[in-house]
Amino acid sequence: MKEPEVAVLIPCYNEAGTVAQVVSDFRAALPGATIYVYDNNSTDGTAEIATAAGAVVRTEPDQGKGAVVQRMFRDIEADFYVMVDGDHTYDAQRAPEMLRIARENLCDLVNCVRQETGLAYRTGHRFGNLLLTSAVRRIFGNRVEDMLSGYKVFSRRFVKSFPATSTGFGIETELTVHALALRMPVAHTTGDYRGRPDGSASKLNTYRDGFRILLLIFQLFRYERPLTFFSVIGLLCVLSSVALGIPLVDEYLRTGLVPRFPTAILATGIMLTGFLSFVTGMVLDTVTRGRREMKLLAYLSHPAFGQR
Repeated sequence: MKEPEVAVLIPCYNEAGTVAQVVSDFRAALPGATIYVYDNNSTDGTAEIATAAGAVVRTEPDQGKGAVVQRMFRDIEADFYVMVDGDHTYDAQRAPEMLRIARENLCDLVNCVRQETGLAYRTGHRFGNLLLTSAVRRIFGNRVEDMLSGYKVFSRRFVKSFPATSTGFGIETELTVHALALRMPVAHTTGDYRGRPDGSASKLNTYRDGFRILLLIFQLFRYERPLTFFSVIGLLCVLSSVALGIPLVDEYLRTGLVPRFPTAILATGIMLTGFLSFVTGMVLDTVTRGRREMKLLAYLSHPAFGQR
């Protein structure tokens, strides 16, 4: 079997102090791979330093990691894609093992679960990652660990069937949900996660970006599981209507009167809203199934490596 074509994808923004080391480490770990650095409006000479280190440097003017990932996935052709942050916090020596897992098990996503060395995590980041990963596991399936890890291996069929919409750090969530929604083969391995070098600061804001990712999970829940989403709303409306209506029905049975007519109208309106919510969920579920089938067809149009 021929050796796979491997692309290492490194999104960068003002990481001149670390990108040269990241490129060097991955050139040593994966000597046959092409290393791409996508410069996302750096102002510190990241592009020049990455070029001198031997990377293929391209630019993406739209700000945000999601915008960079969309551009990389559109532009680059390879059999396997290794995506890693450019801050030198991940161990390049794990890449060959991750690629081996992807090849031998025909996995479309291999995720590196971070093992902290020292004080690599801020407390808020650690709690936020646990909270958000748990939310996705609860809603979309428990086949994912450490959702926000920035070190992953993708197959060609994953990359070319991925309809990214997020432009920021929510891209990690979209990548995970895409794999779970299409029931792709997913695997995990562990790797050291180092603290950032002195002078390097995380672009991830714990609270602002955490809230945005949580909102994205909510939106993806509505988008990918509309029947469940709207059924929950419908059930809450029905229960609220019943709670309002029981005293009115009891009064009517005893006296033949409806003394709180506005409450009766409100209860009826809430009940109708509940039934409309159920109907909306059923209609959107049909639409979602059609979209999922289209993504599945795009996925299946690219055979797994070794099966072409």
